[in-house]
Amino acid sequence: MSTVVLLLLSNIFMTFAWYGHLKFKSSPLWIAILVSWGIAFVEYCFQVPANRYGHGQFTAPQLKIMQEVITLLVFAVFSIWFLGERLRWNDLLGFLCIAGAVYCVFVLNPRST
Repeated sequence: MSTVVLLLLSNIFMTFAWYGHLKFKSSPLWIAILVSWGIAFVEYCFQVPANRYGHGQFTAPQLKIMQEVITLLVFAVFSIWFLGERLRWNDLLGFLCIAGAVYCVFVLNPRST
């Protein structure tokens, strides 16, 4: 469970680092880059331990697909709440395709987690 919590925290920071500046387009690009870089450093402080502690309990591909699903969930909330954008049907369909990847990686995995 600590792996999931660490991945969740890292993805919250990374989403703000990558997309938070979109709400502040009047700010100079160099400031957006520096602020994003600082936020990304905090993200790494959660991401690296998540992978370090999770590897062994999960395979590296499982960690990656778990991270991607968490990223999409965090991004969906962020997009609606922070950016004020709504998700369209094709966005949701794309997310559903990622859910299919989860099935392939976790359920069809011959190695038990």
